[in-house]
Amino acid sequence: MAELSERVHPAARGFDSGAEAYERGRPDYPPSALAHLAAGLHLGPGVELLELASGTGKLTRGLLPFGVHVVAVEPSAGMRETFRRTVPGVTVQDGTAEAIPRPDASADAVVVGQAFHWFRPGPSLREIRRVLRPRGRLGLVWNRRDESVPWVVRFGRILHDSRPPGTPDSKDVVWQTAFDGSSGFAPLESATFVFEHEESVDQVIDRAVSVSYIAVQPPDIRAGIAARIRSFLVEDPDTAGRPTVRFPYQTEVYLTQRTD
Repeated sequence: MAELSERVHPAARGFDSGAEAYERGRPDYPPSALAHLAAGLHLGPGVELLELASGTGKLTRGLLPFGVHVVAVEPSAGMRETFRRTVPGVTVQDGTAEAIPRPDASADAVVVGQAFHWFRPGPSLREIRRVLRPRGRLGLVWNRRDESVPWVVRFGRILHDSRPPGTPDSKDVVWQTAFDGSSGFAPLESATFVFEHEESVDQVIDRAVSVSYIAVQPPDIRAGIAARIRSFLVEDPDTAGRPTVRFPYQTEVYLTQRTD
């Protein structure tokens, strides 16, 4: 199989070395969003669920209580190693959304957390349609920082200073245009859920350095970004003097179905 560098966007290669920081610093998905996703995908005992770009298993762990059988696919070896530690007993395979290592019509539903904006929409939707059974369902979900909160805006600006031009962003609507009626999927239905994740200062820093285009940087640059985050948390009136902060998020869930 081709090297990771040949199969994913250059900025996404940071996930390989940043898996442990990702696991420590990223929030789990809120129960309300998981329930909505499970209902929309008709998850339950006997359902075959394929998870693409499964990362360290945060979404997997949230969906397993619904009784589904999960097979995960993840291109990053670092992420797969952490996944196997945090989700023992669930199969995780090397692969991408554009070349899914699963048979035709083998899944009742497919789910993607934090990742569809990294995919090449045309090839990935053709592959997802191939592995889904007739009328199979697709769910996409993102935990996004709530940038209506001033200190979170400042946090985001520090990250943005290191963002290479052209790096995919889930907030861009480009990925949504793939569901234009010719993709073999029904129009997207969406819902948003609001929550807060309590984090220590170290977890907020892990949240920052686990961002793909920062994780891929040399150690001295990552250390400099971490120092900027720590300094601003000490100085900002909304976070100063607090051992933990309540990091606000909005979880966006998108649902669609294979058309036949």
